[in-house]
Amino acid sequence: MTAPINDDNAVSNLLPNSRQEERQAAQSRKMAYPYRFPRDLRQMGGRYTVQQNSDRLLRLFYLERRLAQALGSWTLTIPDFEVKVETGKHIFFHADAAHRLRERLLEQETRRSDIENYRNADVDKLIEEALFAADTPELLVGMHLAIGAAMERTYRRHIENTCAITDAPTIRVVRTILMDYEPMLQWAQAAVVAYIEGGVDESRLEAWRTHISRLLGGLGGICGDETFTPMPLQLRSSHGAYERGTVPCRDSRFVTFKHTGDYNVADGEPRFELGSYDDQRLRFVRTQRDEVDAIEAFGTFLWDIRFKEFDAEYFLARITWDEARHTDLGHRTMLAIGYDPFELPNRLTSSTCRGPMEPEFAMAEINLFGEIGVLKTIGSLIDEAHRREDTILEHISDYVRADERTHVRKGQHILKVMTDLGMQDLELRTRELFTECLVSLGALPPGASFGTLSREEIEYYIGE
Repeated sequence: MTAPINDDNAVSNLLPNSRQEERQAAQSRKMAYPYRFPRDLRQMGGRYTVQQNSDRLLRLFYLERRLAQALGSWTLTIPDFEVKVETGKHIFFHADAAHRLRERLLEQETRRSDIENYRNADVDKLIEEALFAADTPELLVGMHLAIGAAMERTYRRHIENTCAITDAPTIRVVRTILMDYEPMLQWAQAAVVAYIEGGVDESRLEAWRTHISRLLGGLGGICGDETFTPMPLQLRSSHGAYERGTVPCRDSRFVTFKHTGDYNVADGEPRFELGSYDDQRLRFVRTQRDEVDAIEAFGTFLWDIRFKEFDAEYFLARITWDEARHTDLGHRTMLAIGYDPFELPNRLTSSTCRGPMEPEFAMAEINLFGEIGVLKTIGSLIDEAHRREDTILEHISDYVRADERTHVRKGQHILKVMTDLGMQDLELRTRELFTECLVSLGALPPGASFGTLSREEIEYYIGE
């Protein structure tokens, strides 16, 4: 490591060549100057050269990238509503940290291709083992209370050890990342406490946290430069490769359905007159609450296309966070208009179809049919909400529309990364696959004879 510049030994051979009259004149000018600004107490000197700094940031970038991917792979499998929504947010926090670190690495003359193609076997071993959590509580313990907490400590040490002046841009990046880490880890800790108070065996969770922490210690810590400690004797990941789930999970508070995309059909009879404003309003709000299926979709896409292109992963992570916000909006709006959000059945049709599907076709259904379908109708809903002075619906739908427009644009880039198929071939194959899925679910009218469903029919039956 480089010694701090303010070390006496580092400056002992640097002798000033001041001229007495110039120094006295400078002192006089300073005394006459009327303003006494706050003194900058930062000191010169740090432990890292540019190369050492870049090496550490590159490993941290890779860890953040892998954490986003890993959490994305679990989005279908997490049953608990609050945890699924919060995980959608955390996926973006990690991807955004990676994005910020990448920008700093580019400033320190690390080539974009070297960042994009960087791999680290120790990091992969750590993430692979954490992915083998037995259930959601273990996932939170491993990803957050073991790895995430160690990441936070590493970031804080980096701020302490790098030069506060020469490396101020890195410090600002790291402090921005820590702004997300603090609430993320606090939430994870509280969620684990909730699981324990609800009956999950605390000793099992503590054993898993210790196991992941021991593995991390055996790899030399987050940056691989700490004292190496003994590795665990056995790893769950040694028994085979990790495979993400394909079946959407919900907690016991929900009544679910997948035999249709139409809420009125699922409810048995319409709650309001078909096509009325009240009918459209409730459908929109329920659709937002049920964007849990979009958290699942974009999270799994992030896992399924991992390492194809970082920008595509980053866009997917951001969209996942947006869908988590839409879910929260739907849930809160249900409360605001007088419903218990868990009294209204939750639609699983979309996730049931997309879960096992190749990502390019699942993504095409959302981007080419679902999100574009929303944009076809949401403008008139906003106008009607404004006319009726329905301020709640006007407010949330206005923001949802802006998000969906952004998703359509970013989705085009993501699809180009996912597949080489032309748009016509991609759309046709997507329609074929979703027709087959809806037939298998019994989501089409009994006795009906369908060929491949049209774009409009996919929009209706999937219910995006």
